[in-house]
Amino acid sequence: METKDWKTDLRERGYRLTPQRQLVLEAVDALEHATPEDILTEVRKTASSVNISTVYRTLDLLQELGLVSHAHISHGAPTYHIASRHNHLHLVCRGCDEVLEADAAIAAPFAASLRETFGFETDLKHFAIYGRCGKCAAKES
Repeated sequence: METKDWKTDLRERGYRLTPQRQLVLEAVDALEHATPEDILTEVRKTASSVNISTVYRTLDLLQELGLVSHAHISHGAPTYHIASRHNHLHLVCRGCDEVLEADAAIAAPFAASLRETFGFETDLKHFAIYGRCGKCAAKES
């Protein structure tokens, strides 16, 4: 269920939508796959006094509340996105660093196999697959 009614979402969970929370949510929404540093840069376009600690604390809270989710796409900081509309895998190109999205349903047989074989329940929201995008693969051939 996609929603931008963050005020209601937060209130229902016992929190209020502070200006900082709203700015962080708007930045995550606009940037889609963004590191905390990317989010800070976006937030500072409107509120120069916000610091990286505020961004990290806000992201932690928003993730705990299920409003944002993160994935580890590179060796650096995790990237964040709005949780309600991003049920996908991340396909990360080792050539150009492009991140493609694939619907998580494509990995359902793989997840079922892990469950059946190992009793392991996967969290595909945090799943990144590394390889080469079509353009990089074509350059190599």
